[in-house]
Amino acid sequence: MKLQQLLSFTRKAVDEYGMIDEGDHIAVGVSGGKDSLTLLYAMHGLKRFYPNKFELSAITVDLGYEKCDFTPVVELCRELEVPYKIVKTDIAHILFEERKEKNPCSLCAKMRKGALNEAVKEMGCNKIAYAHHKDDIIETMLLSLIFEGRFHSFSPRTYLDRMDLTVIRPMMFVDEMDVIGFQHKYNLPVVKSRCPIDGYTKRQYAKELVRDLNLEHPGAKNRMFTAILNGNIQGWPERIPNIR
Repeated sequence: MKLQQLLSFTRKAVDEYGMIDEGDHIAVGVSGGKDSLTLLYAMHGLKRFYPNKFELSAITVDLGYEKCDFTPVVELCRELEVPYKIVKTDIAHILFEERKEKNPCSLCAKMRKGALNEAVKEMGCNKIAYAHHKDDIIETMLLSLIFEGRFHSFSPRTYLDRMDLTVIRPMMFVDEMDVIGFQHKYNLPVVKSRCPIDGYTKRQYAKELVRDLNLEHPGAKNRMFTAILNGNIQGWPERIPNIR
């Protein structure tokens, strides 16, 4: 996937779900993975021509794993001229040494988001962009169906009233395979995850389930995504299609 195509998908999401307003200061949550680095490129490119002018920053919550070096991200942000902040935490120590959690994903996400939101507010940002793509949205819907008994998924835009902060997901129309293609084409400086259970989670199970369903029933993935868009999911903003 070329940058122009990435920007087209991103612009579509931003326009159809009203993600960016004039004067916004948006922080991109950067884990160091392929998804968040792709989002950083997308938001940096969008900033150059989007009619609603906005400020852009980047932020990483360092979970405290050994040998996790974010220097390549620092250099990328310097190259893109995007202010970048790393928030140091002891989350990994708390999860795996103090509490010895066997299923740490939910608590990890809660602690990470808490540290992230607090730091974003300190930076003066009013919005934060997450790098969830189309596959993430579909996988979350399946996890919700299987384990919660409800039809639900991430919202494109969510206002957190307790934090006075809005979460946006500008890559919601981008396929993960396109992100992988973008990563290789632009040689993104991916920081390898040091999480000891990476690849052994319920989300990985859902990812493989979506892959198998799409192999057995070609087009199933896109049909599931269409069902989500048309599903009137509680909390989702109204879609404004074809406004350009």
